[in-house]
Amino acid sequence: MARLYSRKKGKSGSTKPVKKVKPLWLRYGEKEIEQLIIKLAKQGLTKSQIGLSLRDTYGVPSVQNILKKKVGDVLAENKLSSKLPEDILALIKKEIDLMKHLEENKKDVSAKRGLKLTESKIHRLVKYYKRKGILESNWSYDRDKAKLLIS
Repeated sequence: MARLYSRKKGKSGSTKPVKKVKPLWLRYGEKEIEQLIIKLAKQGLTKSQIGLSLRDTYGVPSVQNILKKKVGDVLAENKLSSKLPEDILALIKKEIDLMKHLEENKKDVSAKRGLKLTESKIHRLVKYYKRKGILESNWSYDRDKAKLLIS
């Protein structure tokens, strides 16, 4: 399937292992991994950053195979999850950067198009998360209040 706006095909990524069992070489137990997730969340890392640091620095290949729950579930149990989903926050940060760029470079037409595309992605994600019940039904995105949402 082609990309949404660029009409390009996507690149295939790596596949996860078929076996969904705890590896024998893993030196951390379930409680230790949960404590590591809580520690990394208190440092201010997002869910994906926590998964990457567990994989790269601690050698935990898949949290879901070991704990039988996702990183987000562990954060929700300990009341450390963020109010907004991570992908919306990343798009809001991107839009803020684009707005700063457009204040300095008013004639950058391709950046204006990128700003429109980013805002439409935000609205589409907000509509999806409202439908799934993750965001409240009265929540709305406002470009002026976006800087307050990030900080």
